[in-house]
Amino acid sequence: MARERSHEESVSLEISGCSKEDARIVFDALCECFESDRSADDVPQQLHETRPMVWLGTFEVTDAHTCKPPARLSSTVEADAQGGYWAINRLHMTLASLFAVRNLSSASGDQERELHVLLESR
Repeated sequence: MARERSHEESVSLEISGCSKEDARIVFDALCECFESDRSADDVPQQLHETRPMVWLGTFEVTDAHTCKPPARLSSTVEADAQGGYWAINRLHMTLASLFAVRNLSSASGDQERELHVLLESR
């Protein structure tokens, strides 16, 4: 798992089932660890009071940086990730180092894997 990758490995991540503040905690934590399409001022917005929100981000997981412990989540956060097998495993290991992770489901294809997890503060 720790071997060098000859090309970039990215993961698409969807965050849902939580407040915009908890979504930001997860994205901020992952942005500390990996390069991302989300900038530091890219703050999740709640665009409707009653409709569920889904926030998206892409993380390039080939090279990990030092990750600092995240702020506490106020409740559970649903995360759905899609990417190559190696990239999903790398993301899962990183999430497990930051949060309590409960695996809900996964689906594997020829080249990609999908993972559905529930994140909680430790």
